[in-house]
Amino acid sequence: MTPSHRPATLAAVPSSAPPPLAATSLAHSNVHNPHYGGDAAGLICGYVLRADAPPREVDSVQAAQWLAAWPRGATAPGGEFLWLHFNLSQTQSVRWMERYAELPEAFFDAIKDRSVSTRIERDDDTLIAVLNDAHFDFAFEPSDIATLWTSVAPHLMVTGRTRPLRSVDALRTAVRNGNAPSSSVALLAELMRTQASGLVDIVRGVTQRIDDVEDELLAGRLDHKRARLGVLRRLLVRLQRLLAPEPAALFRLLQHPPAWMGNDDAQELRDSTEEFSVVLRDMQGLQERIKLLQEEIAANVQEVNGRSLFVLTVVTVLALPINILAGLFGMNVGGVPLADNGHGFWIIVAVVAAFTLVAAWLTLRGNREP
Repeated sequence: MTPSHRPATLAAVPSSAPPPLAATSLAHSNVHNPHYGGDAAGLICGYVLRADAPPREVDSVQAAQWLAAWPRGATAPGGEFLWLHFNLSQTQSVRWMERYAELPEAFFDAIKDRSVSTRIERDDDTLIAVLNDAHFDFAFEPSDIATLWTSVAPHLMVTGRTRPLRSVDALRTAVRNGNAPSSSVALLAELMRTQASGLVDIVRGVTQRIDDVEDELLAGRLDHKRARLGVLRRLLVRLQRLLAPEPAALFRLLQHPPAWMGNDDAQELRDSTEEFSVVLRDMQGLQERIKLLQEEIAANVQEVNGRSLFVLTVVTVLALPINILAGLFGMNVGGVPLADNGHGFWIIVAVVAAFTLVAAWLTLRGNREP
């Protein structure tokens, strides 16, 4: 579709545009709104950004008009660019992007395949990124990780998700407050820094929980700590597996960046990558700490079980002589010794006591041996 045909297409779009996103945000929206989590096109938020002006919020109709005026390859005045964030749970979102945004096929293929493998790669003059982040309502569960699909071009950055994400919400808040990056690549770098900041919060939360478990372990309380540590370790392993490829992918990209990416933008990406790498190393250290705690807890449980088994063994050994003699003398047959002896009972008690003391001495001596 050529730019000259776009205005005619826009005439078919209903004139009643959805209300501004500020009035329908996740925190204050009406649950009965049929477009909850995005407008009719699945657009959650859209901003026209430039370095020397405050951000301008747009809806899907205004975004389509902006894209018609400044199609792919055109240069908007003052380095202006557009950021669009979509709710991919709405089927209209992909159709809208295919119709108006002129995005690469690789981006739509990644969305349709629901690819979650972290990667950042070039497709001609466009960057395609698949990033993973924590849910907005993150609760330290391994399943609270979701994917963000991103396309970055000089004039346009498109992001899409199926569930609310922490980093995108923080970036959206920063842009709304006027802290807008000067280019689409700088916006991607800011997204990655926000993602790293969210990971730092997760690492701090996990560290606090590990400290609590360690304090309980030192106090001798073993209530469900192994299960709690197992959940935290699975969370860190999942984060490590999903996020570890991100710095390497960025470094590979920066070896051969697109021609339109400036040196300042490339440096911002390098800085965000270094921050991300530091967080990943901290996560790896936490995994080792959890592993050591699990081994110590397992050793303590094994020691308690061994002590209980030893007590049970001692009781069994001490009861063995009396059980044997009771079985022998309990047989109701003739010729039972001491049956007619007036002191027979005490003689048997003395014999049982002697055997019991010998068995106890042998058992305790064997336990003291290394």
